Amino acid sequence: MSEILDSSRAQNLDLQLQTLGPFFRITAKNLETQTELGKAEGLIRVWSKGRILHLDSIRLKRETLGMEKSIFGIGLFIGAVAIRYGYDCGCKTAELLAINDSDLYHSKLVKFYTRIGFKAMHEVTGSTFGDYAHMLVWGGIGTQMDASVEELLVKWCTRFKSRK
Repeated sequence: MSEILDSSRAQNLDLQLQTLGPFFRITAKNLETQTELGKAEGLIRVWSKGRILHLDSIRLKRETLGMEKSIFGIGLFIGAVAIRYGYDCGCKTAELLAINDSDLYHSKLVKFYTRIGFKAMHEVTGSTFGDYAHMLVWGGIGTQMDASVEELLVKWCTRFKSRK
């Protein structure tokens, strides 16, 4: 975790992890202005297959569009803190829903999360009775995606190593 936080500070980002029971929130602020740039929320779920890192939402502010860093760069830092927190809590799997607010944005989300290391598991369309449970959990329709927490850490850990 310390390498992620050190690397974020080098990019002028202040990342904070707050927890309350199984719930967590990660906020990213500009170190100079203390302006909030984004946040993520989720929880650690205990399931029959073990602990699952449930990534509920990530929201980035519009101000990040004009920054030198890419919007996905800030999201990657926030996501890295969440994944490391899940690993520290004993989670083997991370899950999220690539929300389908629009076809264009949905396809970009699926492509982005696939590139990071997630795999599409289920299309939540709301057209079947079984989808209602998914919609209650996720709060919408889209593509449910899962990833191995350990594989994500191995794949992305070099991104956060200090370059001395």
